[in-house]
Amino acid sequence: MISADAIFFDVDGTLVDSKEDIADAINYTLKSLGLKNKPTDLIVSYIGTGVKDLVKKSLGEDNIALAQKAEDIFSRYYPKHSADKSRLYPHVKEVLEYFKYKRKFIITNRYNRFADITLRGLGVREYFEDIFGGDDETCLKPSACVLNRILPKLKLEKDKVVIVGDMAIDVETGKNSGVRACWVTYGLGKAEEVEPLKPDFTIGDMAELKDIVR
Repeated sequence: MISADAIFFDVDGTLVDSKEDIADAINYTLKSLGLKNKPTDLIVSYIGTGVKDLVKKSLGEDNIALAQKAEDIFSRYYPKHSADKSRLYPHVKEVLEYFKYKRKFIITNRYNRFADITLRGLGVREYFEDIFGGDDETCLKPSACVLNRILPKLKLEKDKVVIVGDMAIDVETGKNSGVRACWVTYGLGKAEEVEPLKPDFTIGDMAELKDIVR
């Protein structure tokens, strides 16, 4: 086990199975622009690098001129529907309750308000001291600047922090910042992309985090 003063959690693919709501919001956006829907699995493959990138990839190069209009449509629709079909992964709430008295934060490339709305909709926002989202496009995961900017303000030492996420960018964020990273295998990340990065810890169920952090 490791002694940690704080745990930073990713959202999509880590705490929340949000695939269907995100795909529905993208397809609503495409339909609003007179474009064809895309398969959920394809849209899901675009998740992880921020809203702007998600929208641009979903539009495709031929429709990139519509990017700002598309983001506006998505940003109006998604907050109202971000918890329609989304669900917490197994044992997430149990683990958050278990670590009730430990400092916990969200670190995501979602916009802050999107993360806030979804977590409130699923009844777990109260567990987190703060949300650090992808509102600043110059400082997104996996850049070291994300945690390097946050930790001094929170008076946290790197060796007392662990980041928990499902994708390569989460593990890379930890590696780039000198913070231990725990990879959850049940999310959106691909083993062939994450395993070569050698995450400090690997779990197949959020409940296993209780055996790692004390």
